[in-house]
Amino acid sequence: MTEQPPAKKKCLGADCENDAGTLQCPKCLSLGIKGSFFCSQDCFKKNWNTHKELHKLASPETYNPFPSFSYTGPLRPVYPLSPRRVVPKSIPHPDYAESGIPGGGRTRSNKIEQLDEKGREGMRKVCRLAREVLDVAAAAIRPGITTDDLDKIVHDACIERNSYPSPLNYNFFPKSVCTSLNEVICHGIPDKRVLVDGDILNLDVTLYHEGYHGDLNETYYVGDKAKADPDSVRVTETARECLEEAIKLVKPGTLFRDFGNVIEAHAKSRGCSVIRTYVGHGINKTFHCPPNIPHYAKNRAVGECKPGMTFTIEPMIALGKYRDVTWPDNWTSTTIDGKRTAQFEHTLLVTETGVEILTARTADSPGGPIPMPTAAAA
Repeated sequence: MTEQPPAKKKCLGADCENDAGTLQCPKCLSLGIKGSFFCSQDCFKKNWNTHKELHKLASPETYNPFPSFSYTGPLRPVYPLSPRRVVPKSIPHPDYAESGIPGGGRTRSNKIEQLDEKGREGMRKVCRLAREVLDVAAAAIRPGITTDDLDKIVHDACIERNSYPSPLNYNFFPKSVCTSLNEVICHGIPDKRVLVDGDILNLDVTLYHEGYHGDLNETYYVGDKAKADPDSVRVTETARECLEEAIKLVKPGTLFRDFGNVIEAHAKSRGCSVIRTYVGHGINKTFHCPPNIPHYAKNRAVGECKPGMTFTIEPMIALGKYRDVTWPDNWTSTTIDGKRTAQFEHTLLVTETGVEILTARTADSPGGPIPMPTAAAA
């Protein structure tokens, strides 16, 4: 179960740990934006240049569906959501496409499937297509675009590849991609929120093609301000490195519990924490199936890597505490202290001698690592 949000309102000031007082932003009040509390006039003035970006997002046509919810950070949902996008019937659909309820996965069996060559080729193909779709969407990231715009780009790119966007109606998720901004750990729902210079955004793409799922995600910098912010760079590059370090271990005989030890050690060396609620997972003809791959140290995951297994490793790394809070939409998971978080994910195939990164970046993939700030890297 997720943690309950704190009862007291937190100051919206960046990195301010104080409880909010009664001071509210007057511009927010005039625009109908609720919950903009600060601890003091000085804190409000100090954060004005960043905070005023919220005013640009306000519109008579949009609204916050959960105005009384105690959000842990500055991000708010921007509704209404666009209508559910349609996948042509000519494209094969997974079993949950209509009902919203997946028929396979964790509830069926604890057995971990080892794919034959046909299955491996199926996974290679869908993962290659998933990489293409992620790269198409990532190339469109810029200040001024909405996360719903990105959802349409992902959806259309899936259709062009004769593929179903796996998140769509999976356990009733309403969109075709997960868009997780700033303090959102995972499962962010695309809406009318406009990206602004300084955001960091995770795009989590999964395709269903010819009976197999391929899953990957990356965190991207929005504009030059994000690349110039030491904390945003530190958490993003640490998450990227944590995944890279874990992948180095993948080979026959490696215990599933060992990945978390390496990930947490590296995260702590950068002054970051590891989210514990969400794990990597098996993936093949089923979107989520055994094994579970925890990302934190001293976990009790059972089992070891064997040739033909396909699973994800997808560490979620936070600047602050590792605990999480879920919004009333029952999907969007945020850090409990409102601090930023980043994630990277690959689908991996265990081979007879090591590992094949099925969703690997190409030479043309947008994004990619940038230098760690000197002070943060020291």
